[in-house]
Amino acid sequence: MIALVLKGYPRLSETFIAQEILALERRGLQMTIVSLRHPTDKAVHPIHKEIQSPVLYLPEYLHQEPWRVLKGCFSALLRPGFGRTFGAWLKDLRRDFTRNRVRRFGQALVLAREMPASTSGIYTHFIHTPGSVGRYTSLLTQRSWFASAHAKDIWTQSQWEIQEKLVDLEWLVTCTEANKDYLAALSPDPAKVELVYHGIDFSRFPELADRTPKTHDGRNGPVELISVGRAVEKKGYDLLLSALAALPPELNWRFTHIGGGTLAEKLRAQAEELGLSERITWLGAQPQTEVLARYREADLFVLPSRITADGDRDGLPNVLMEAQSQGLSCLATNISGIPELIINGETGTLVEQNDLPALTAALEHLITHPDERNALAEAGLHRVHRLFSFERGIDHLMAKFDAHQQSISAKACESS
Repeated sequence: MIALVLKGYPRLSETFIAQEILALERRGLQMTIVSLRHPTDKAVHPIHKEIQSPVLYLPEYLHQEPWRVLKGCFSALLRPGFGRTFGAWLKDLRRDFTRNRVRRFGQALVLAREMPASTSGIYTHFIHTPGSVGRYTSLLTQRSWFASAHAKDIWTQSQWEIQEKLVDLEWLVTCTEANKDYLAALSPDPAKVELVYHGIDFSRFPELADRTPKTHDGRNGPVELISVGRAVEKKGYDLLLSALAALPPELNWRFTHIGGGTLAEKLRAQAEELGLSERITWLGAQPQTEVLARYREADLFVLPSRITADGDRDGLPNVLMEAQSQGLSCLATNISGIPELIINGETGTLVEQNDLPALTAALEHLITHPDERNALAEAGLHRVHRLFSFERGIDHLMAKFDAHQQSISAKACESS
């Protein structure tokens, strides 16, 4: 039994995690999903409805459920791992004196008491907040801890904290070569860090059997642009709006955005100010079925990701793989793991981050050259199918979990 710790569950923006959970379930891995927060999305993906693992919600704020926290504390005091855990947490607190640090420790106390007794290991998606809860719980219960690291959780976290977590982790997987190189350099044992692409479940994103080349060039008909992603700074949507406004006014295009996010209203106001509102559709967060339908109606996918001042960035956005799997040409930036997926000029188009003239020029060129869009889309479709099947990643993870279970069984035999 594995306790899978997530920051929130279910989340529309984390389809790749739900996809992984379902696949691991189907391979026979028993899990308890542990969520640090209650869900906020009004809809869920169909994949969430297929997942059978039970969900344990920890106190989102400690003062809301004091009795659970107190019971966890009393139980922890009796554990042989309490002294080491408290010492590790106190050391962290001195360097990061925040309420969030206290909340992580309190959630770990509750998790240690309430997770099933049969739990043999703790697996966290993201190594920042979930990783801290997973680490403290691991130290407290003396169970193994493993993690999956992605983007923001790596690049916005202090190096000292990542280094200490890498000491306690049994293994860590991450989704881009750039992430792997950075994390391995921080680890006392670089072999602990391995590359596992999320990949795409092609059974959920099937290739269209009746695909026909797109012919609109902005003059003979509107070119449909689409992007799927949260309205947050690292996605670069403010830059995209500026680029759209800079296009020749006679070009006929429409843009659809799918995703929630804290900057949604600000982006709508920017579009209004730039005179783009009549050409843009803001759909907000949508279930996967709607996203898939919109991919199939579009001509070009655009995602101008950037690295923010605090280091936050995309890793390898699943939406780019999804779009390519549906025969869409993609325009993105050459940061993080994106060049591992898209080869500029061969399977898509990449520009420098925050380069407004380059983004504008690439948009205009791709809008007005449908034959090039079709060629890039075809090449991207073949490459994503060849190299980015999620089954490869699931095979890798199951091998790790199987090795863990075998180790647990061997230790049990030795002790008996």
